[in-house]
Order: sequence, then C-alpha cells, then structure tokens
Amino acid sequence: MAVLVTGGLGYIGSHTVVELLNDGFEVVIVDDLSNSERFILKNIEEITGKKPFFYPFDLRRRELLTQVFDAHKIEGCINFAASKAVGESQVKPVDYYENNLFTLINILQEFKERGLSNFIFSSSCTVYGQAEKMPIDENTPLKLPESVYGKTKQMGEQILTDFAKAYNRRVSLLRYFNPIGAHPSGKLGELPMGVPNNLVPYVMQTAAGIREKLNIWGDDYDTEDGTPVRDYIYVVDLAKAHVSALKKLMQSSEEEVIDIFNLGTGKGLSVLDVVKAFEIANDVKVPYQICPRREGDITVAYANADKAEKELHWKSDTPLKESLRTVWKWQLYLNSQTI
Repeated sequence: MAVLVTGGLGYIGSHTVVELLNDGFEVVIVDDLSNSERFILKNIEEITGKKPFFYPFDLRRRELLTQVFDAHKIEGCINFAASKAVGESQVKPVDYYENNLFTLINILQEFKERGLSNFIFSSSCTVYGQAEKMPIDENTPLKLPESVYGKTKQMGEQILTDFAKAYNRRVSLLRYFNPIGAHPSGKLGELPMGVPNNLVPYVMQTAAGIREKLNIWGDDYDTEDGTPVRDYIYVVDLAKAHVSALKKLMQSSEEEVIDIFNLGTGKGLSVLDVVKAFEIANDVKVPYQICPRREGDITVAYANADKAEKELHWKSDTPLKESLRTVWKWQLYLNSQTI
C-alpha cells in the first residue's frame, strides 16, 4: 500500500516516513524543500535500507500533484506540508493562509475525484487557544487561536470534517503538543532554516555556539517560574502515533470516520525546565536572556492523551532527558557535516 506523505522530508514527516517504511508501507514523498534539505532523503534510506519515492515540488502546483496520483496507487495520505512558526505567522498571515490551506484543498480535490479515503492531518494543540482547564482533552471547547498558524490548523480541521461528512470518507485529526528530539541514529532531527522559531533547536544551536544566547520570550506568565508551560513529546513517539492512526483508518469497516486525538505526554514543563534538563542531559551550558513576550504565545498547554492510549494503543513515554540527548547527537552530526 502506498502512502502519500506531504512534507515528508520535514522534521516530523521524516521521522514518520522512517516508521512507515519500517512497518512495510510504500512511501511517496512530496516536499518542496522549503524547510528541509535533500540529504534527509539519503539519511532516511541509510536508516531504513529502503528508498521512498520523492517528488520535489510545491503542492500548490495541482497539475504536478495529479501526476503523482496517476503514477502511484495511493491508499492514504499523511499531510505535514504547512508553514508552522507561530511568531512568523503573525507577520506573514496571507502567506500562511495560502500555503496551509491551498495545499490541503489540492490534495482533497484529488481524494474526492478518485474516491480515496484514509487522510491523516497534522494538526496542533493551538486549535484550543488558551484552554481554561488542564489537562486538555479532545472535548475541550475550541477557542479562536492566538496565532494565524493556529487559525489555519483550526480551518484545516473544519475543511476535513466537512470533507468526511459530505463524501463519506475516513480522516484523523492529530493534535500535537510540542514535538522535540531527534532520531536515535542522530541522522534525522529538526532542521530550522535561519533563526529557529522553536525552543529546542534554539537551545541546541546556542549550546553549539551558533547563537550567542537563547531568547526566552517572557518570564512574567502566571506559571511557577514565569515562563510558558508546554507538553513536550518525543518526535519518534509522535511518528509512531501516525502509523497507528493510519492503520486504524485503513482497518475500519465504516465509510465515514472522523477521529480526533491529542498527542502528548500529559505533563507540563516550563521553558526553563527544558533548558535546565538539556544542560544536565548533555553536560553543556546554554546562556539565555529574557525578552518581551512574543505575540501569539499562550501561557499553559498540556494534554490528556488517554484517548490515544485507549484507541490507538499508543503512549509517549520517552523520558525528557533521553529525548534531549538525541537532540545534541543530531547537532554534533550537523557539525560534522559542515567541516
């Protein structure tokens, strides 16, 4: 069975491709390399011993996407293709709406016309906005997200829900909390282009001397140490959840399925908690400075992931320090590639 993985050379996408290949799936990747590098494809092959199909183009090119569907017997799709930086989305809103929604619609047009089902959507806990109660479960009311990025994810979920209901199709909306870490091999990880927008890559580059100091965006939040609290999930655990969610859809006897799962650890950690854990795990120092709050950030978010454990037989239980050790291994690999 061929699975289309859009954004499959990106951070979460590449790890999911590895898990799919290891599970016996044929994988077709479409990625425009706007947030990745071609060497990731080589590393996927080295890790798995298998070669996915790869097409380097922008999913807004509908005619090229049609050719991919013509060339392969696609049985499902995992859609990672999206711009994803909260801060950047606030200053480039039109770009985010265009890229995150037009690409999704193009894929769904192919699914609609070809009678295809089994669609996994890379969503986000940002669809909840600032929830009033913790932990957040799947029945927590959705609020207007604080960021344009979050709004595109909420809109994407609505588009997929309407698609599933109108055409009797199976979809799964996976609401991630905060992915961190790298592959145990040290050959795959988060690869930010320019200045990192996410915490752990910034920590990693600061520890490596690439950045002078880590910017911590605000220490006046209503939390124990004043920095925002998030649920940090190991990326390989997250990748495995996608395979489980896809299998659940494929094995379903129902024509219409709309699955919604929170993917997290169920534990909230502050920004400073993560910085200190990284220093201890890797015996390195991370100099930092406190900066003004960043627009679009919320105070606290962590998951209740019981539903995923019950229905997908999945749980994220990799210890924080172990996942942070893989990050440093990835950074050392990147350093060796630039010598």
